[in-house]
Amino acid sequence: VQLQASGGGSVQPGGSLRLSCEVSGLSLRYYAIAWYRQGPGKEREGIACINGAGATDYAESVKGRFAISRDNSKNMGYLQMNGLKSEDTAIYTCAAELAQCDYLISLYIRPGNWGRGTQVTVSS
Repeated sequence: VQLQASGGGSVQPGGSLRLSCEVSGLSLRYYAIAWYRQGPGKEREGIACINGAGATDYAESVKGRFAISRDNSKNMGYLQMNGLKSEDTAIYTCAAELAQCDYLISLYIRPGNWGRGTQVTVSS
């Protein structure tokens, strides 16, 4: 299984970015897709998850600003990030697991494959 996150970049506070997660090596249909981030000097945190049925879960830090989605036909996951803040600066990675979203976001279950991340920098 390979995962590749892309779409990061540098934006000003209040800006938006859309991240993509390309998954290969499995059929994504029944897997939960989760997004994680690790900011400078911080622990990795789970921020968003969407299960195979399309139900979503978010960390409080991003709720109302970020939206996760998926396209099973393309084996892709997405993270739309609006209202970006400086504290959103981090390396963002994605994971695909057969697990409940709350377990993935809380890192009670740690994904076995993080894939390559993408840098998001929010600064004025």
